[in-house]
Amino acid sequence: MGLFMQTLLFGIFAGAIYGIAAMGLALVFGVLKILNIAHGELVMLGGYAGFWAFSALGLDPFLSLIIVIPAIFIVGLILDRVVYRNIVRQMGEVKIKNSLLVSFGLGLVLQNLAQWLFTGDERSIRASYAGESFDIQGVLLPYTRLGTLAIVLVITLALHFFLRKTYPGKAILATAEDYESAELAGINIGRVYMMTFALGASLAAVAGQFITFTYSLMPSIGMLWTLKAMIVIVLAGTGSIMGALPAGILLGVVEALAGAYLAQTYKEVVGLVLFLVVLIVRPQGLFVRK
Repeated sequence: MGLFMQTLLFGIFAGAIYGIAAMGLALVFGVLKILNIAHGELVMLGGYAGFWAFSALGLDPFLSLIIVIPAIFIVGLILDRVVYRNIVRQMGEVKIKNSLLVSFGLGLVLQNLAQWLFTGDERSIRASYAGESFDIQGVLLPYTRLGTLAIVLVITLALHFFLRKTYPGKAILATAEDYESAELAGINIGRVYMMTFALGASLAAVAGQFITFTYSLMPSIGMLWTLKAMIVIVLAGTGSIMGALPAGILLGVVEALAGAYLAQTYKEVVGLVLFLVVLIVRPQGLFVRK
């Protein structure tokens, strides 16, 4: 029972990172209707920004989010204006195809930039309290994992409030629903697109920061995290931004249980099997409301 509970908790902790990474991609796809293959590279950039803040400035890895989030938000603004501004105005299959090609090239540029700046060595952050944890009847709750889960929950609630209760958030939802009607109603959809992409990049950066003290950070991790985010989006449903977190936790728990009770080599396979089952049985996703 102890092993099961410990594995379940670590699956939830890992799934929270999956969820916050996928939330940014789901937001961009839902509003801009583009598939940003370079989303994983934004996760990677957020990780390196957090690593730099920790190693160069000596900031706590959680406190450094006050630098990481605005920094990658600005990067997102620049990328939208420079790379994606004209693509979002295209239609249908042309938009998807061009966004795939452009974002794939952007991902290679960002990966090589990180390789040049930080080399290909594995990086990680080890805070002074990294090895400390709560012990509840033999089940360990590491401080870093608890902090990660708490911040992810706070950010998810804040995003929900922003989208539902503020004018900019309602403008984002209206543009996602029907951009032509939103534009006729006086919404500046160009500004909405720019803010949405930057917000999605910021969510990716949060995931990247948590990766630095949970997993290894390298320039090549981008594609892995893009795929993770895509799997979570399919599980949640492409129209469900808030569903990304429970879907990510579901994927994390399934992978953790598979790694503990089958073998670590089967962990990724079981996650992909879950992805295929949901795609076949419930293609609209698990958390899409009618």
